[in-house]
Formats: sequence, C-alpha cells, structure tokens
Amino acid sequence: MDQGTERLRRYLDDELEECRSEDVERRLDELGTLEAALGTARVETELDVLSALANETRYTLVRVLVAAGEELCVCELNAVVDVSESGLSHALSALVDADLVEGWKEGRWKKYRATNRAVALVTVLDGSVGDE
Repeated sequence: MDQGTERLRRYLDDELEECRSEDVERRLDELGTLEAALGTARVETELDVLSALANETRYTLVRVLVAAGEELCVCELNAVVDVSESGLSHALSALVDADLVEGWKEGRWKKYRATNRAVALVTVLDGSVGDE
C-alpha cells in the first residue's frame, strides 16, 4: 500500500472508528470519480488562464479593461503599463489566448475589451478580499 493510501486508511479509521479495505477502496473510487470529472483539458485551460494572470502587466491590463467596461485602444493601454510596445503586444496576446480579452482592428487602431471570463474572475477576486 502506498503512503497516500495508508494515510487515507488512517484517516478513515479515525472517522469511522473502524476501517475495512472496502472502505478504503470505496473512498478511492469516489476520489477517482471526482478527479475524472474535472478532466485534464479543463485543468489545462484553467491553468492557462491563471498563468496569464500571474504577471503584473497582464493582470493590470485585465483589471483596467474590466474597470473600463468598454473597449480601449492599445495606445490607452500603453499609457497604463510601463512596458515596451513589444512587451504590451506579448501581454495582450497571452490574454487573448487565455480568452480574457478580445482584440480587433478598427481602422488604424487596435482595440481590446475584457471578456465575460475576465469580468467573472475579477468579480470573484473582488468578493474574496475582505475589508481590513
């Protein structure tokens, strides 16, 4: 029995006051079902989103676009973050890939706006921080 299963056995023994092999197997099956329901593709997608936000420039861009509530020109975004045009382009590209912002050309100008996913994430983050 591997270490994780042994720890699970001890936990179940504590909880049930008597643990049988069937109890351990049943719980392992339940945990396996939870893991399978999550799915590898979903985990990878969610990690891509979290990775995109795990950078100050990208996070700031998302927060600004969500707060604006409308599309902003890349020139406006460049005024908000202290990065080169190339750095800004890479940051916005990563956010588009993570489905946190949408970008399109409008004449000579490139515009971006926050997606519903970005709005939802920022809303959750705002609600998770209590007043201190």
